[in-house]
Amino acid sequence: MTNREGSNKRGGSRPGSGRPSSNKPKPAMAKRAQGPKKAKPTTASDKDKPAKTYSKPATTPKAPKAPKNPDEIRLNKYIANSGMCSRRDADIYIQSGNVKVNGVPVTEMGYKVKIGDVVNFDGSLITPEKKEYILLNKPKNFTTAFDEGAELRNVLELVKGATTSKMTAVGRMDKNTTGLLLITNDNDMITKFTQTSQKSSKIYQVSLDKNLKYEDLEKISKGPMIEEHKIFVEEVSYVEDQPKSEVGLKLKTSNVKVVRTIFEHFGYDVLRIDRVAFAGLTKKNLPRGNWRFLTDQEIINLKNM
Repeated sequence: MTNREGSNKRGGSRPGSGRPSSNKPKPAMAKRAQGPKKAKPTTASDKDKPAKTYSKPATTPKAPKAPKNPDEIRLNKYIANSGMCSRRDADIYIQSGNVKVNGVPVTEMGYKVKIGDVVNFDGSLITPEKKEYILLNKPKNFTTAFDEGAELRNVLELVKGATTSKMTAVGRMDKNTTGLLLITNDNDMITKFTQTSQKSSKIYQVSLDKNLKYEDLEKISKGPMIEEHKIFVEEVSYVEDQPKSEVGLKLKTSNVKVVRTIFEHFGYDVLRIDRVAFAGLTKKNLPRGNWRFLTDQEIINLKNM
């Protein structure tokens, strides 16, 4: 083989080299471990430099708050206090132009009204007084009237101190009638439960001077005609484990006078009337003479009746 032919072959070893050629890549060199950086030596000139200090940027003093006017109240709070809706919902009504103050629509958020202003909410005149609802288990010798003499005390004395609002009893109760009585400053609620067309049920336990005849019980259950008016009775029955002079009566009226009239119409004297249920409210955990505020859910239930 000639020298020219040998130089044209690939893969041959380099002339003069004692090791064969290789196509394998060389391994990467390992990185040197880096130790912590050395602190820069302090010079004499650095020691003489003062240490850097940092201070908070100067703040602009706030302007003092304007004193609150006790005769003014934000419009949304005014509406919420009236019991119409929450403050958040009141803002929606205000923005939509459904609230008028002194006859003028107000859409400004944060608008304040005075105590004497006339506020119309979605077509209804409202007051800023918060709605209060109290359930009382009325004892004897208290009445809902104010004109029955000094010897009889008014039921409002029993809830004195519960609220500063002007409260009114829903319906009337005489001194001998006991049991559940709703007291509130919500005029719409009072009107609702004193109308003859209202639909909530009340249950009364009636004590008579003698046993109620079964035939009279049957006549009462069918709804007696009294003074040319038919009285609708939902249910009437003898009280279990009691003499037949103890009768349970369920009807929609909150007027206790109607209960008394039914039995007197059949020749019975009514000794006592005790209202044991009112529109779904009961005397559970409410001893005679005690009262409590209604829960939010109970208020919603009454408004939806």
